[in-house]
Amino acid sequence: MISAIKKEIFLRKDELENKTLSSLYFGGGTPSILSVDEIKSLIDEVLKYFDFEKNIEITLEANPDDLDKNFLKNLAKTEINRLSIGTQSFFEEDLKLMNRAHNASEAESSIKRAQDFGFENLSIDLIYGSPTSNFEIWKQNLQKTIELQVPHVSSYALTIEPKTALNAWIKKNKISKPEESTQNKEFYYLSDFLKDHGFIHYEISNFAKKDFESKHNSAYWKYKEYLGIGPSAHSYNGRNQRSWNVANNTKYIKNLAENTLPNETEILTEKDQYNEMLMIGLRTIWGVDLEKLKDKFSMEILEIFKKSIQPKLEEGILITEENHLKIPEKHWFLADGIASDLFIV
Repeated sequence: MISAIKKEIFLRKDELENKTLSSLYFGGGTPSILSVDEIKSLIDEVLKYFDFEKNIEITLEANPDDLDKNFLKNLAKTEINRLSIGTQSFFEEDLKLMNRAHNASEAESSIKRAQDFGFENLSIDLIYGSPTSNFEIWKQNLQKTIELQVPHVSSYALTIEPKTALNAWIKKNKISKPEESTQNKEFYYLSDFLKDHGFIHYEISNFAKKDFESKHNSAYWKYKEYLGIGPSAHSYNGRNQRSWNVANNTKYIKNLAENTLPNETEILTEKDQYNEMLMIGLRTIWGVDLEKLKDKFSMEILEIFKKSIQPKLEEGILITEENHLKIPEKHWFLADGIASDLFIV
């Protein structure tokens, strides 16, 4: 797999217009199962074809149970300067329900160990609205986050996907289904609590202390180009083309051994680009840049846009500020539905 990833980097090195990177992200779930030497070799491979900005953000997604002392000690010697830790919860019952490999003690100790080895730029994931949780437990999860001085939080409502153990348990009445009203309440408490403790709520699911916003994810939300390497990875050219790699590891490795890119490409129509700009922009504190919208789209689409937003402006669930269209934060829990109402199908 490592060899295949290096081959893909080589084959796609000319796809990015900007050869100086502002972020590099090791994600996709469990890159922390790699050895530090393997992570370092991938960084070195990227450096063969790209330059790094002086303040580049290099993130590693990690499971708490992978962050032992030896791993962190060696990782601190590499260019990795940000960790995104899949904490999910500081409570045992939540972690069992979500089938996490780590326990509540490891959730906390992994953060402290990372800080001991000099990793200050930390992000953790927290899940709310779990049937094993309640409002009091959720408050304690957030209080623990503050006590641990974590500067970035990504937080999501628990969703039940088809063909999962969670879905089966709900059907058999082993656990109760997450209540949207409970998730709504916990979402707004999350937002108010973290803002009261100095966090900026800069995207629906993301909160950061000043200067700790994710550079990498912010690039997605601002429609910048990005290159995704590895199975299932997605790429975007910043204009009208998106591509994605096969999810199957065997096919991925086989294709690259034959010097063939294992991806599919889609040319986005004007309607696709319009819908994406609204969906992504309305999830953020920055909103949708109306000047960019005006420059990018035809008069026909702009006329549809003006008509579709007018009722929502009058209702107050959309506002304009400094030539940006935004959803007031009190309506953010409904943002995806508000944006989809504006889509052109």
